[in-house]
Amino acid sequence: MTTDPHKAARDLLAFYAEAGADAVIGEAPVDRFADVGTAPPRVTSPLTGVEQVDHRRLADDSREGGDVEIPRRPPPASLTLPHKGGGNRAEQAERERTAFAARGTENSQLQVPLAPDAAAMAAREAAVTAATLDDLRAILDRFDGCALKATASRLVFADGNPAGRVMLVGEAPGRDEDLQGLPFVGRSGQLLDRMLAAIGLDRTSVYIANVVPWRPPGNRTPTPQETQICLPFIRRQIELADPDLLVCLGGPSAQALLGVREGITRIRGRWFAYRSAREIRAIATFHPAFLLRSPLQKRIAWRDFLAIRKALPGS
Repeated sequence: MTTDPHKAARDLLAFYAEAGADAVIGEAPVDRFADVGTAPPRVTSPLTGVEQVDHRRLADDSREGGDVEIPRRPPPASLTLPHKGGGNRAEQAERERTAFAARGTENSQLQVPLAPDAAAMAAREAAVTAATLDDLRAILDRFDGCALKATASRLVFADGNPAGRVMLVGEAPGRDEDLQGLPFVGRSGQLLDRMLAAIGLDRTSVYIANVVPWRPPGNRTPTPQETQICLPFIRRQIELADPDLLVCLGGPSAQALLGVREGITRIRGRWFAYRSAREIRAIATFHPAFLLRSPLQKRIAWRDFLAIRKALPGS
């Protein structure tokens, strides 16, 4: 069987042409911004049939000291192609920028996001204006300073009885909480319900919330900046609920609210003074999600819940 010795070369040239590589680049660099007087030599491309500058001859002339003109490149063709709505792409882009600016004046959601420090300050200023828990929830619904709001399905504000004597605070919602808009409703929430029932409590007698009220993407840990932005809101929520006992579920919640640096294993079971409008007794214990992964630690958490029951007024 005979083969065409030039077929491989033709196939390669056809591939280059389809990829848009139809201009030969010379071996020597060419200054295409030079402003000289004579017209450049031009040849017809064997691949496209379009006349173009012969860069090899330009390079040769330059090496020989010839006086050649290097043309300035024309504007990209994409700027003059017809586009939707009439006109060229440059005009269309200008129309889109004008329309975007007009929408931005009508819709605050199109404003540039605040820097973390500015967002935290805006959160502090907004939180103190809440006179009731309903006010605080409405403020959070309008607040756009935390980027997590854009990726979460809905706000996860609280569950249970705001007048309950015990308030439990976790770190952030998970997938199930994001879908239902309530904290601790997944597997960890079911375990928490059983732990509360063991000391005679349920969701009608406790109030449950999270430091961060929006689910982080993929259930990742909230960043320190996200926690700081949300912190004024949970502090105001605790102040308005005014519980007798504050229970921090997990190390991140305890570190954010109690200002401790140690891990949960070191601080769990200890009593702290949480200062709000008044001093509130606070304790940290393991997060139910951790107990699902480490069942042997349930016996230690049980001691913490016995201490909570003993500390309840009237117990």
